[in-house]
Amino acid sequence: MGETLQPVAAGFNRSLRVESRAERLTSDAGAVVLREIMERSGIVEWMNPQLTDPRRREDVVHDLPSLIRTSVLLAAQGWRDHDDADALRDDPAFRLAASSASGRTPLDRPHGLASQPTLSRFTAIMAEPSNRSVLRKAALELGARAARAERGGKRPRRLTLDVDSLPIDVHGHQPKAEWNGHYRGRIYHPLVTSVAETGDMLDARLRPGAVGTADGATEVILDVVDQAQASLCDVAMVRIDAGFPSAGLLAGLEERGIDYVARLRANPALDRLAAPYMKRPPGRRPAEPRMWLHSLTYQAESWERARRIVLVVKEREDDLLLDRFFLVTSLDHGQMSRQEVLDHYRERGTAEGHMGELKDVLAPALSSTNRPKSHWRGRRPPSASEAVDAFAPHTRSGCSSSSSPTS
Repeated sequence: MGETLQPVAAGFNRSLRVESRAERLTSDAGAVVLREIMERSGIVEWMNPQLTDPRRREDVVHDLPSLIRTSVLLAAQGWRDHDDADALRDDPAFRLAASSASGRTPLDRPHGLASQPTLSRFTAIMAEPSNRSVLRKAALELGARAARAERGGKRPRRLTLDVDSLPIDVHGHQPKAEWNGHYRGRIYHPLVTSVAETGDMLDARLRPGAVGTADGATEVILDVVDQAQASLCDVAMVRIDAGFPSAGLLAGLEERGIDYVARLRANPALDRLAAPYMKRPPGRRPAEPRMWLHSLTYQAESWERARRIVLVVKEREDDLLLDRFFLVTSLDHGQMSRQEVLDHYRERGTAEGHMGELKDVLAPALSSTNRPKSHWRGRRPPSASEAVDAFAPHTRSGCSSSSSPTS
């Protein structure tokens, strides 16, 4: 016998029941569950009073909260283009899950989901400087709420922040979409900060495609650290790859009392420091590759003081020469041993996996044009708005990569 599922009531709309039936009304019933999760997080209600909506009230059919939900639900359900909203315009699950109205009102109204042009203009509205600031705060606020929920409402004592760049392919000729030889593609090159322990993304800053990994990283990392310590946790640790460490960043973290573990790019000075340790011990080489860890002290020319370095020397299978890399850390021997420093750094792999999942799930595809508003509800407005160069405001203060116009 088949299993009979009991109807599920949605807290955000008491008139709504979700049940399994032979005749399917929608293939996207999961949108209702996701809306319930958003309601319980309270993040949309937290954002709404802080957002600025420049539209005339008499022209508004879909308020900002419903447009936020529509954009999130489309992406979460795998509908990656705003054009998909037109195909789903009459889907009952999406209409109920996205709407701010209760009861049967969302289904009784003549209009369904927001159209593709409306969603594109909504993205341009959210790209305004004041709204970008709210979006950035909302990402960190959501991470803070999740961290407190996992700890019975208590603020976590310590969290690790992972920072890395995330290439996003651009199809077309959007402003500042540039060829990047390392990634062999025309991309944007955003900088993403996430929580190592949970995978929550706290911040993302859009950058031109041709910039180096560390361009603007010092200001971004220190800004995110300040915000995290204010609302997320008591003490944060930063973990970064070889492209990021600079004298200004390391000094800024130390001034704030923030510990860090970072990989350093090799250079002649570091190679000279490592030279005495790049020899195998006497005796037959074992079947399993070996690894040796050494604590050293090193001061680059741009550094104002010497810092602790962990030299990692390892054998590679079928290679006569030893390999090596360098880690710099603010933690002394009593706080973290050489092996613990290496183990902590290697956990960056989990963060990189989270970022890969983010890119695969969202599959951000950025459009090649910025179109002006030409019609409202089937009629021409008194004056059409100008097309928006959405990258221009990003370059002034940086923002999430999701703030670019999407088609």
